[in-house]
Amino acid sequence: MKELSTKHNLQVLHEDNHIIVVNKRVGDIVQGDKTGDKPLSEVVKEYIKDKYNKPGEVFLGVVHRLDRPTTGIVVFARTSKALTRLNELFKNRETQKTYWAVVKNKPSKPADTLVHFLKRNEKNNTSKAHLKEVPDSKVASLDYTIIKELNNYSVLEINLHTGRHHQIRAQLSAIGSPIKGDLKYGFDRSNPDGGIHLHARKLVFVHPVTKEPITIVAPTPSEVIWNAVR
Repeated sequence: MKELSTKHNLQVLHEDNHIIVVNKRVGDIVQGDKTGDKPLSEVVKEYIKDKYNKPGEVFLGVVHRLDRPTTGIVVFARTSKALTRLNELFKNRETQKTYWAVVKNKPSKPADTLVHFLKRNEKNNTSKAHLKEVPDSKVASLDYTIIKELNNYSVLEINLHTGRHHQIRAQLSAIGSPIKGDLKYGFDRSNPDGGIHLHARKLVFVHPVTKEPITIVAPTPSEVIWNAVR
């Protein structure tokens, strides 16, 4: 049974006056949407309000998102100055993002760079990876390395060069290696918690205010397959 984040169990990876970085759980939604479910941004606001005994509204800026079934690093801004600068960092791709994914069907190469043209389908909220450019598609690039082999799965470390909708999920599916639990992209059954085995593992960036280099590493969920990767 999945456990969503609350102000009491929030996994805070880094916290200072300008930013707060948390480890997202399966099922957490980063920002409010049409489901009306409480987003992680509200949970973090409650955590800050309680911890620092803040009266009134707490400022919190959403900088980037992770898909609901994934886990790992999410950065929020605690000041408007930090938000503006973080938005620039992410927009200009001045961050290094590393993901871990558990896939079936071991990729043919131990390491490779994948380049596809992704076309988004708004109706069913998916992206399809094409080898050649098609109308309304955007180029998507990543590199992967197989870092561990389990009985039925391979664990990949992925570095993103672009940030497209469902990019990792669509590109791995396109090479015949869908992510464990990812029904939308060709895996044959769902995970018990409704999540997928895709984890935002590491983020390297320059602090938006102090300018210090920051490296954040998020522990994987405590779960049988992820535990085997450690």
